[in-house]
Amino acid sequence: MKTRDEIYSKEASELLRIITTYRILTYKQLLRLFPGRSKKIQAILKGFGHQGRILYDTETGIVRSADESNEASDMGMIDAFWVLLDFIKRAEYHTAGEFPVKISLFADAEMYEIVRICAGQEALTNHALSAVKDPPRRIIIVDLPSQVASINIPNTAGFCTVSSDGEIEYYSKGSINNMHNGQIDVPPSELRAAKLPNNKRT
Repeated sequence: MKTRDEIYSKEASELLRIITTYRILTYKQLLRLFPGRSKKIQAILKGFGHQGRILYDTETGIVRSADESNEASDMGMIDAFWVLLDFIKRAEYHTAGEFPVKISLFADAEMYEIVRICAGQEALTNHALSAVKDPPRRIIIVDLPSQVASINIPNTAGFCTVSSDGEIEYYSKGSINNMHNGQIDVPPSELRAAKLPNNKRT
């Protein structure tokens, strides 16, 4: 049987690996990743902060790797990590990607890429990803559904928007025709099947 210190050490190592891999996340995301262990996660983060291994802003809830400055922070990674969390119970492997891919993951015997496209970057991202041979399935995060008309990326499984509190709306290119007041009616079936039962962030 593992001792308490061994379990604590394992969780601390995994938590540090996640933070250093993705470089900027939120405290709520870490709680979602380690459910039911809020006191332990708080204690580990506090310890890492004292050691100078991470930067944790308790007011904003932002957790950064120690070498991640405010100016260089990739806030789009936070959006992408919320999407990853919807797949996390099925993901066998996941890691940070290279521009324009935020996160790569393997789930349900398929490779996925989570791509964040800010408004105005559609043409640049189209060019960067269209040249890739045998691309994995892509989940595209956009600022606004109106961007979708300008996005033409091979093997796109679907699109989504992510709110500041982590609420995600999934949809397909075809569902743009069913929008009302900026909201998408029905997410694509393949993404709906992959989502966790409750997509609310509390």
